[in-house]
Amino acid sequence: MISQENGSGMPSSAAAPAKQGHRPQPVTLRQVAQAAGVSTATVSLVVNKKKSARIADETRQRVLDAIRELGYRPNAMAQTLVSGSSRFIGLVADAIATTPFAGQIIHGAQDEAWKHGYALLIANTDGNRELETDAIAMMLEYKVRGILYSTWFHRATDLPASLRESDFVLVNCFSAEPGARAVVPDEVQGGRSATEILLKHGHRRIAFINATIPAPAKDGRLQGYKEALEAEGILFDESLVLEAYPDQEGGYGATEELLKRDVTAVYCYNDRMAMGLYDGLREQGLSIPGDMAVVGFDNQEVIAAHLRPPLSTVSLPHYELGAAGVRMLLGLEEAQAPVPTKIYCPTVERNSVRAPAPV
Repeated sequence: MISQENGSGMPSSAAAPAKQGHRPQPVTLRQVAQAAGVSTATVSLVVNKKKSARIADETRQRVLDAIRELGYRPNAMAQTLVSGSSRFIGLVADAIATTPFAGQIIHGAQDEAWKHGYALLIANTDGNRELETDAIAMMLEYKVRGILYSTWFHRATDLPASLRESDFVLVNCFSAEPGARAVVPDEVQGGRSATEILLKHGHRRIAFINATIPAPAKDGRLQGYKEALEAEGILFDESLVLEAYPDQEGGYGATEELLKRDVTAVYCYNDRMAMGLYDGLREQGLSIPGDMAVVGFDNQEVIAAHLRPPLSTVSLPHYELGAAGVRMLLGLEEAQAPVPTKIYCPTVERNSVRAPAPV
């Protein structure tokens, strides 16, 4: 094919490539209209998906073909002004973006948002109320479809005043305020499942090392422990419940008291505590699971899967919390506010549990 040339022997401007470093000009609504042989008003109705517009199917298809061939991109902000809402969902978090395992909340929310044609606007505030207020204000300016408000650990929260200006769902936290929909882990079920791992392997003298810090997880996981024992006809023994700070040092420090309780198994409030307990038991010359079966909670992969032996645990459903929050925000999942919707915590069984040695 021979190119058209101007008088200088160079290709004409219509065929000339864009100058290096220059952005191509965006395709306009008018250009789409000319290519499709319709008015710009018709193109606008098709682009904005006006269901009430009386446009023949053949005409609509010509417009869509022209949009595809020319590479036209609608002005999202203009569409937002027309509709009063954008294709963004806001996510305001105190620290989950910088907390490896809790960051799965973002992952779950992002995947679910994409499924329904939305993108996330994410603000990590580190618990700074002023920054939080600014972030919510920015999201409101962008006319987000709604806001997910999340905390890195399960707790009650005070709602920022500006959050009430938008549709919102609380993720991994809750509020008694009327209309505050929330999704949280089912701590009671999780505690029951953790204890059941040990029960099904034949353990009957099971200790629970709980946290010292007041939290819904502390109460819920203890309640689950009690329910699992009761279901097996085992009387709850308060002396088998210890408390320690919920970290590695706390678990390590609880070893001495634990060994006074004549137990064959222990369920720890979290994986970090179990990691410390591993060290304490080994210092006493005891093996896991031969001398003591151990179960954790959280399923922090960097800890649980890489202990020796790998730790049986219960997984906090962070990914599903984020996904469920988006579904609830979009009206795809019902909520009974202010009662939080509880998300199932699955068990992850590894090699830290086996039947107790015969006496």
